[in-house]
Amino acid sequence: MLETEELTKVFKSKAAVDGVSLYLDKGESVGLLGPNGAGKSTTISMISTLSKPTTGDVRLDGRSVVKDPGKMRKVLGVVPQEIALYEDLSAYENLQFFGRIYGLSGSRLEQAIQQALELVGLKERQKEIVKTYSGGMQRRINIAAAMMHEPELIIMDEPTVGIDPQSRSHILEMVRQLNKEKGLTVLYTSHYMEEVERLCDRVYIMDHGTIIASGTKDELKSILSGEETIWIELDRPYPELFAELAAHPEIVQAAETEKGIKLIIPKGKRILGSIFQSAERHQAQILNVNVQTPTLEDVFLHLTGRKLRD
Repeated sequence: MLETEELTKVFKSKAAVDGVSLYLDKGESVGLLGPNGAGKSTTISMISTLSKPTTGDVRLDGRSVVKDPGKMRKVLGVVPQEIALYEDLSAYENLQFFGRIYGLSGSRLEQAIQQALELVGLKERQKEIVKTYSGGMQRRINIAAAMMHEPELIIMDEPTVGIDPQSRSHILEMVRQLNKEKGLTVLYTSHYMEEVERLCDRVYIMDHGTIIASGTKDELKSILSGEETIWIELDRPYPELFAELAAHPEIVQAAETEKGIKLIIPKGKRILGSIFQSAERHQAQILNVNVQTPTLEDVFLHLTGRKLRD
């Protein structure tokens, strides 16, 4: 359905996006991951026709979107990172406004508004002013606005940032339903790896403006198939212990977490004894140790050297 071919975007002689090629089949849900500054937003801007590439092309059903952006704009819905609503209007008035931009009117417009409100679970609060909504409710109306014209493809750029768990769960279930039951094609970016694990069929990982890995979740996890992850929960941070473990010759990767330290080691290596000895030297209190196979987030950290939120 959608493909990009060697997309490049240069700002003041610096390439923010450098030769990005990706594709989405009709009905797929695809994740686009990368740390801040990786080039995700610039790539999305070019796909959605808001910005022209310096070189390369975007094709929709085989036709150039760069040369003819009109068709893309008719079938595309975009949910941006920032809330794009008029906060002094009601939810109903916002959807009425965006529906008219899409060319809807009369009974068709009214039907689209009610369907969108039903979709995001806010039909009973449609007459309330948007600025009185919680952040999660505003995000849901933001999604409703993108769905007014029944798009075939939707780009969701971190749609759950900074919202309450209930709204987040509602949004994730809604995206899953739209993709699996309605056949909507989804390009999804997030700072929450578990969202991508839950929603996406395939994943592209970007860093420094390029695609550094792609594939199904299982294919990406196989990059670390010869390794395993050790989670060490501590009573508090121990910087000197972390530094010692990070320098350990048999530890592939070390990262500090909110609750302790995460280590990636070659599968079969018996280094728990060495870890406990290091903890004892630094008088660190270990609360829990958990050994598991690598996750998608472990692969991301391995490939980029950075956490998703960095």
